[in-house]
Amino acid sequence: MRVPLKVGAVAACVALIAVGCSSGSSGKSATPTTSGQAAIVWPAPANPLALARAAGLRPEPAEQLQFHVHAEVDVFVNGQQVVVPAGLGIDTTNPRVHVFPDDPPGSGATGYGGIVVPCDKPCISPLHTHDVTGTIHTESSTAKLNTLGQLFIEWDVKLDRSCVNTYCEPKAPIAIYVNGKKFSGDPRQIPLSNYEEIAVVIGTPPAHIPSKVSF
Repeated sequence: MRVPLKVGAVAACVALIAVGCSSGSSGKSATPTTSGQAAIVWPAPANPLALARAAGLRPEPAEQLQFHVHAEVDVFVNGQQVVVPAGLGIDTTNPRVHVFPDDPPGSGATGYGGIVVPCDKPCISPLHTHDVTGTIHTESSTAKLNTLGQLFIEWDVKLDRSCVNTYCEPKAPIAIYVNGKKFSGDPRQIPLSNYEEIAVVIGTPPAHIPSKVSF
């Protein structure tokens, strides 16, 4: 189910227009935005449901809203925003998954979801993203919080105590913040609680580290 869109991710959305949520590896790429800055894109993988199962999640034919929470994940590399792609955990090729052009409005990016008629087979994980705003949806029939580690498995991006994607300490300092406070444990275990703001900071931090969700 969709939530009101935040407006702070417009630069990242514009980056996604040029690069797209294409299938493939989670390698790094960057593209200029209309502001002249660059947003980094680690694209959505081509096998979302296989990765959801690898994360210990069971895809469903439609969103299950008995347990419905939203967290926000922001990722930065040397101060640049990394796009959290739309369609993580969703089979965007299924014809019953709706496609939303220009989502968020004015971005030119594409959103996915709105499964009114259930798919003819499982097409959506209980943990997923509808758009590129960094809003993480848990929509499940079971009242159980998912974790940041499960999200990164669905993203096909490495995450552990010392590495994020291809960046590893000590060469690339890594810091994790939960609601603005530095987190020192295993980031894979961070629960995606309702209104939890999680910032993954690689290298030089941005001028501002988010401390609360923006939706």
